[in-house]
Amino acid sequence: MKEYWIYVLKSLKDNNNYTGYTSNLEKRLAQHEAGRVKSTRNRRPLKLIYTEKFETSQETRKREKFLKTHIGRNELKNLTSGAMAKW
Repeated sequence: MKEYWIYVLKSLKDNNNYTGYTSNLEKRLAQHEAGRVKSTRNRRPLKLIYTEKFETSQETRKREKFLKTHIGRNELKNLTSGAMAKW
């Protein structure tokens, strides 16, 4: 069975966060760190601060969309105990 992941990266350069989803977390994180992802290329170094695992891509995309809303960002702040100080 395939796994899908939501992940949140914190830029140690500008203190902003990036939320994404993937079916191969290890590979995707390596792409971010290598600068092969346009949206985070100039925001490195990055730190993984949150992950969630799902069974379907639909669940994952729905959750990612929610986490990018105001209410979702607040929930993430609570889940990470204040690690996401700046959105």
